[in-house]
Order: sequence, then structure tokens, then C-alpha cells
Amino acid sequence: MQIKKHIPNAITLLNLAAGLLAIIAIFKGYYDEAFLFVCLGIFFDFWDGFLARKFKVSGPLGVQLDSLADMVTCGVVPGLMMFVLFQNIQEDSTSIYYLTEDYFYMGFVPYLGFLITLASCYRLAKFNIDTRQTDSFIGLPTPANALVIMSIPMIQYTNDFEWLTTILYNPYFLLFVVILSAFILNAEIPLFSLKIKEFTWAKYKMQILFLIGSLLSFFVLGFVAIPLIILCYVLLSLISNKWAAKV
Repeated sequence: MQIKKHIPNAITLLNLAAGLLAIIAIFKGYYDEAFLFVCLGIFFDFWDGFLARKFKVSGPLGVQLDSLADMVTCGVVPGLMMFVLFQNIQEDSTSIYYLTEDYFYMGFVPYLGFLITLASCYRLAKFNIDTRQTDSFIGLPTPANALVIMSIPMIQYTNDFEWLTTILYNPYFLLFVVILSAFILNAEIPLFSLKIKEFTWAKYKMQILFLIGSLLSFFVLGFVAIPLIILCYVLLSLISNKWAAKV
């Protein structure tokens, strides 16, 4: 029984370890590895809670560990990734955008990427004390937001959609993404939970169908599918909320 008690927390620490490895990968310029480590961290984030409920060992320590691990993997990592994306534009001699201090202190722009980290921290702290978010979310969960941010360099370098790549190299668009992320993480928008607590079709059919559809769209569109999936997630939640209000 004592071993069961520590398994979920050990998996949570694996989430944290994945986040740390993602940070190292970003510093080395291995953005594909950073993306995979974030995905791995989110995978661990799902299973730690699932196993804690399965083994009936949920507790305040696990809750705090989970938030601290998510803060790194889904807060620090995407903020750092956005900082680096801005810096890459700054250091690109062929770029038409001037982000250096010689142009109205625009060299400060890359640091605005860490607004994602600050907003993620606030969202995670708020989640821990918000009793409304037991079976659903209010505001975009940090893992979903992290996936969107981490998909940007993947879309840039795969170059499957040239027009989209051009947009993603625009610092003004990236700044819009930063502001939108900070807002939607903490917006009072009810979203259905993607965490399946028990594998029953009747209770989680929307989540199961959504996950299946997400996998299929990823295989068809590649990394471009990720922001589209998150957009559909928000829109589907809004439609679901409207439908529930009418019933």
C-alpha cells in the first residue's frame, strides 16, 4: 500500500523532469525534442491524477506537486519558447522586422514572451483554490496552451504551409498570440475537462470523440492541427455551454 501511495507522485516528478529536459533542448536549439518532452510531460500529467484516483491515494501533496510540475513543463517552457522565437527574429539578418534597441527599444519585445509564464502561474494557483473546476475547467488549461506555443516552431520549420510560416515569423502576430494566451488562460470561460477519470462511453463520449478526432486531424495536417484542435476545443465548449443552458 505504501508503494501505491508514492507511484502517482513519482509520475508527477517525471512530468517535472520532462519539463527540465525541454528547457535544455530549447537552449540547444532542438525545438522538436522540446516539443516531444512537453508532450511526454503532459502524458505523465494525465496518468498521475488517474492513478491517484485509481489507487485512492489523492491528497494535498499530490495537488501541490502537480501544479509545481505543470508550472515548469506548461508555464516556464512555453514562455521560454516564445522568448526564443522572438529572439530568432531579432537575430535574423534577413528579417524585415527590427527588434533591436536601435529601434525604439524593441529589443525588449522577446521578454514579453514570459507573460505566458506569468499567466500560467496565476492560472495554476487559481485552479488549486477554485472549487468550480473539479469536473471541468474555467479558462484554457496550461497543457493545452503549452501545446499551442510549442507547435509554433514545429510549423515554422516543417514549412508545409508557406503562407502560415510567414505569419508565424511576424513578431506582431506572435505578440498577439502571447496576449491571447495570457487572456484565455484566465478567462471566465467554462471548458469541458479532457481528463477521463473512468473509461465509460456514456459519461465521456464527447471527450473520447474529441480525442479521436484530434488524433485523426493531427495525422492529416501535422503540427498545423494543434492550434486548430485547441480552437475547436474552445468553440465546442462554448456550444456545449449554450446547449446546456437551453436544456
